[in-house]
Amino acid sequence: MNFYLREEGMQIDFDYGQLDISSDEAHGFRPYQLMVASIAGCSGSVFRKIINKQRMDYDDLTITAEVERNPEEADKIEQIDLYYYVKGRQLNPDRLHKNLELSRKNCSMVRSVEDSITINEHLEVIELSR
Repeated sequence: MNFYLREEGMQIDFDYGQLDISSDEAHGFRPYQLMVASIAGCSGSVFRKIINKQRMDYDDLTITAEVERNPEEADKIEQIDLYYYVKGRQLNPDRLHKNLELSRKNCSMVRSVEDSITINEHLEVIELSR
C-alpha cells in the first residue's frame, strides 16, 4: 500500500477505489472509524462465512458498533461493543452464539487488538414469521 500525504490528510489508491483518511470528517474517514470498521467488518465476515457454511437460513445480518474512547489518552479506543442482529426463520440461538464465539477466534482484526481494546459481542436473534 502506498499512502500519499495531502493537505487534508492521507490518500490511498486501490484497484477498486480511493480511500481518504483525515482527522476532519469533511475530508475523509477518521482513523478510529477505519479501526472500528476493520474489526466489525472482519468479525462479521467470519461470522457470516461460518453460518453460511453450516447452511443456516437467515434473511439479514447487521452489526452496530458502539465505541468508548479515552480523551485523557489521545482519544484511545478502549472498548468496542458489537451488536449483531440476525433475522430469519427457525434460527437456533445457541448455535448462533457458538458461531459468534468461533468467529472471534478466527477474526484476525479482533485477535490483533484483543490485548489493548476490550471487544464485547452481543447477539440478538430476531425470529421472522413464516
